[in-house]
Amino acid sequence: MFFNPTLKEVREFFYHAWHKSLLNETLAPIEHMAVQWMRVHPEYHDILNAPVETLQLAQFPPEAGQTNPFLHLSMHLSISEQIAIDQPPGIRRAYEKLCAKHDDAHKAAHSIMESLGQILWQAQREQREPDSQLYLELILKSAQ
Repeated sequence: MFFNPTLKEVREFFYHAWHKSLLNETLAPIEHMAVQWMRVHPEYHDILNAPVETLQLAQFPPEAGQTNPFLHLSMHLSISEQIAIDQPPGIRRAYEKLCAKHDDAHKAAHSIMESLGQILWQAQREQREPDSQLYLELILKSAQ
């Protein structure tokens, strides 16, 4: 089965996970992981605290210098999952090297995010699957 949530579903996932955490409600493991990333990004708290209807209207044009918080948090979540299952094989070790290099897990994740963004952009541009081997090579190169 292919998981392909809509923009609305992604935004609502983060919104509801955030609000469940604020109310000390039980979180699913994936929600817990998402909330951990939301907590290290206080610059996104205003949008997460806005009414859920506002999320559907919010625009984050890169040409205006805005980062899409939902894309950013989704990438953090994807990378966390990749590291947890070591897929592509070797990403967990590369992440550990980056953590040692930066002495900061968040900076290490952002380093991987740069590689992920590059690989996804390239795959989209060339209309093909992302190259997981090149992805890992880029991560390892940044860990040197």
